[in-house]
Amino acid sequence: MNTEILNETDAEVDLDEVVALTEYLGEALHMHPGAELAVTMVDSAAMSELHVTWMDLEGPTDVMSFPMDQLHQGEPDSPTEGQMGDIIICPEVAEAQAGAAGHSTMDEILLLTVHGFLHLLGYDHGEPEEREEMFALQRHLLLTFFAARYDGRTDIPTPTED
Repeated sequence: MNTEILNETDAEVDLDEVVALTEYLGEALHMHPGAELAVTMVDSAAMSELHVTWMDLEGPTDVMSFPMDQLHQGEPDSPTEGQMGDIIICPEVAEAQAGAAGHSTMDEILLLTVHGFLHLLGYDHGEPEEREEMFALQRHLLLTFFAARYDGRTDIPTPTED
């Protein structure tokens, strides 16, 4: 997984941890090692602008995904190649959601990274069946990443309801 990561905010974000997660996701979802992804942290003003431009919704949101090559999850013997696209995360919104949910801002940013990554692979949560599939996979990926990375940790952040 080739991840370009930028923090265009003053927020303290462990970018190395985000990259470690994207590498884990790339392996777990059978993405080619050369698949390309960009993750950018933006402030609420920039996110508000993106939100109104692309979704016609006012105000900042937590995460937005912009797919490039319309990729899908690969198979063990056939990893998916190409440009995944961009995940845009707003740490300010993540911090507020984390506070309301009772977990750390970094945990929320990691949750949003998984969520955005899955959207880039075509997962959605517009319909109940889609939501169930996407959120179950999101939970599984976070659990396995946290358990491997943090000495068996099994508590993961709960997604904010739409």
